[in-house]
Amino acid sequence: MSSPQPEQPRPDPPSITADGIPLTPLIDGVVLRQQRPIEDRRGEVLEVYRPSWGVHPDPLVFVYQVRIRPGAIKGWVIHARQDDRLSIITGALRWALYDDRADSPTRGRVNDLVVSDRTPALLIIPRGVWHAVRNIGTVDAIFLNMPTQPYDHAAPDKARLPIGTARIPFDFDDGPGW
Repeated sequence: MSSPQPEQPRPDPPSITADGIPLTPLIDGVVLRQQRPIEDRRGEVLEVYRPSWGVHPDPLVFVYQVRIRPGAIKGWVIHARQDDRLSIITGALRWALYDDRADSPTRGRVNDLVVSDRTPALLIIPRGVWHAVRNIGTVDAIFLNMPTQPYDHAAPDKARLPIGTARIPFDFDDGPGW
């Protein structure tokens, strides 16, 4: 009986351009707009959302804040009538997105995105895209959601799947990395 061959090293594929632009394509309709704080001797200002950016056609109608404890996961959720427009305030969040829309050119695509207060961004998730989020930091993470429709207490626009569902090819517990 022969002994198993040692595992051979594999080169990393490129993940960003020389200008720092990610090579992984986003799901159709997803927007990740990097934000730049304006800093001076007193502190900083970070614009969260401005219609003139042209990243979403719908008006601002509702805003709420979400806090996630370290290590906690929220999701999988999907909306039929609203898009989410998210801005991270504090902490580090790993967003998993899965496109299961029948008519989408990116059906079956998964996006694995990390956004934090060190890399502020506006993340837009279109209706019909499954999403989940995990706090990968050591402190509570806070984000704002500016959905395209106010919350409807009588008929919430939210459906759920369990975090370990076989329907979505993503696992937050994907090992320690390299």
